[in-house]
Amino acid sequence: MTRQLHLNAFLMNTGHHEASWRLPESDPYAHVDLGHYVRLARTAERGTFDSLFLADGPQLWSNLAQRPAGALEPLTLLTALATATEHIGLIATASTSYNSPYNLARKFASLDIVSGGRAGWNIVTTAGAEAARNFGLDAEPAHAERYARADEFLDVARKLWDSWEDDAIVADKTAGVWGDDSKIHPPRHRGTYFRVEGALNVPRTPQGYPLLVQAGSSEDGKRFAARHAEAVFTAQQTIEDARAFYADLKARTAEAGRDPDHIKVLPGIVPVIGSTEAEARAAERELEGHIVHTHGVARLESLLQLEPGTLELDGPLPADLPSEDAVEGAKSRYTLVVQLARRERLTVRHLIGRLGGGRGHLTFAGTPEQVADAIETWFTQGAADGFNIMPPVLPSGLDAFVDHVVPILRERGLLRTAYGPRRTLRERYGLPRPANQYTVRENALV
Repeated sequence: MTRQLHLNAFLMNTGHHEASWRLPESDPYAHVDLGHYVRLARTAERGTFDSLFLADGPQLWSNLAQRPAGALEPLTLLTALATATEHIGLIATASTSYNSPYNLARKFASLDIVSGGRAGWNIVTTAGAEAARNFGLDAEPAHAERYARADEFLDVARKLWDSWEDDAIVADKTAGVWGDDSKIHPPRHRGTYFRVEGALNVPRTPQGYPLLVQAGSSEDGKRFAARHAEAVFTAQQTIEDARAFYADLKARTAEAGRDPDHIKVLPGIVPVIGSTEAEARAAERELEGHIVHTHGVARLESLLQLEPGTLELDGPLPADLPSEDAVEGAKSRYTLVVQLARRERLTVRHLIGRLGGGRGHLTFAGTPEQVADAIETWFTQGAADGFNIMPPVLPSGLDAFVDHVVPILRERGLLRTAYGPRRTLRERYGLPRPANQYTVRENALV
């Protein structure tokens, strides 16, 4: 079978562009409207996307003046979307920094069962002092410590998902035996960050584990992805950078003893689509014209760890910015933004415009054919296994992609024309169902 694209729909309230809510077509209340998300999920399913994805964080993002703020809790929302869709995968962001393994493993197992094997977990370590203070901490934990905690969190979660063998439920009405206790394996975990005694109170799920997704591109993030991730959402501005990241991550995965084909790399792309290139450029300019630059300056100063009032709107970034090693927050996004500004010699005003659409992800304005060309080039030249589609405006941006770009990708043999017999999210991503670690261990001892 010809290699085909994996497409994920990254859904964000009125769209990824920070000014999307100001367009006449946009609903400023869409972020809390279930019907809005049901429509988007069904549109992505009509486009035969592998999955959809919801970002999340345990803090109030930005300020209320800038754009729709706050978000519905993603596992709750995805459970509702599971009943409104049939095929598409459902990926929720959840933090290893501010959750406990038992509760989170149970929630993802429940979503996987309810959805018939369509659950995915975007694993984040949550940067930022704002989130830390919401959980009784004075400052965010160090970058390396967050990833060490995440490693142990994944170890515990896997033990919990494996704590029921697949055939633990006997359901023998005649004998009066519902289940076999010998097929339950309490983790009895004692570690640096967690102590977890008992088995999960949810049976092993259709997928065994949810699809494991990761989005960090720092050194710690790439090491973590090579050990654990099965799909990686990444931000790259050039095909050269994307190819280097792709080759590096595949090599790290092989070094970790895993099949490199079992980790899918999906860069983000913000497609601004028009019937002509001029129309697409005009739509891009319209969105940029709605940006309130005072919000952008404040956000950029926070990302770059600068004191308020440091940046001049029509000047370049300061020459003496902190090094990446000194940054304890979002290291990879920090590096991407600084490199973008330096490489293209952008003023702060122009940099804010470039970041307004996708916060550092590639923004591409053009016709459906040009968008399809860009996707095909990255896909066939070793830069991607698929894409994280990030419409600048919702729902119209997703409609345009599905109605006009998807047919071109299908004609080129790059995307399925219909969902096949593979039903679980893991199957869609070409991944095996993980073996239960306890039964593998017992078989090895026989």
